[in-house]
Amino acid sequence: MKIGFLQFNPVFGDKNKNFATVEKLLRDVDADIIVLPELFSTGYTFLDKEEVTKLAEPGDRGKTSNFILSLAKEKNCCFAYGFAEKDNQLFYDSMALISPDGLIGVYRKAHLFFEEKKFFQPGDTGFHIFEYKNVKLGMLICFDWIYPEAMRTLSIKGAQIILHPANLVTPYCPDAMITRAIENRVFIILANRCGEEKRDGKNNKFIGQSEVVSPQGEILIRVGQEECVKIVDIDPSLALNKKFNQYNDLLKDRRENLYFR
Repeated sequence: MKIGFLQFNPVFGDKNKNFATVEKLLRDVDADIIVLPELFSTGYTFLDKEEVTKLAEPGDRGKTSNFILSLAKEKNCCFAYGFAEKDNQLFYDSMALISPDGLIGVYRKAHLFFEEKKFFQPGDTGFHIFEYKNVKLGMLICFDWIYPEAMRTLSIKGAQIILHPANLVTPYCPDAMITRAIENRVFIILANRCGEEKRDGKNNKFIGQSEVVSPQGEILIRVGQEECVKIVDIDPSLALNKKFNQYNDLLKDRRENLYFR
């Protein structure tokens, strides 16, 4: 299976320009699953709730989902991407998974970071498994990474590949994904954005460093700050083997009766 990420520097509030950049970067790309960054269509640095209200959209019938569905059909590829979601006058930092056949699922970010709490509701979807081409996929967004329970939950439920859009501004996550991949025996696609976003005195500088990590903790590909698409060929069945050695199975050896006592 060919999997990978698209890393770029979105323009705040200009969905059409961001769509055009994505199309350009994907022009000659052939893949099964591609992950785009968190909030890729809107940008990240909101100044007030009015901007969120203007730019947010439903997960299943918005401008962004229509664009991605068209792209999925054209490329015969499944896309995971971050967007600002509106649902019954509530707003979420969400991601969706769309195949050539349509929407597979939506996940809402559980662990909001910094000023995201001013604009979005904490996610209420929980952590679920979605399937594409008989491969089990889990979804997390950015700061969810720092809570090991989130990825462990997906691993216990059978995830083989973790799809992880991000807007990382701190340096820790890319290296931490090595540990997360090893302890859960999963592939991880981290799709971060790059560049800076300066708006009315606010300045966010994003670290880039998007990557794909194997269940053995091997960095299959990691990039720097450039706009790019990177694809690697993997065997998803490797993530079904949770054995650390001949005596230890990382999931079966869990001592649930001793945790949180």
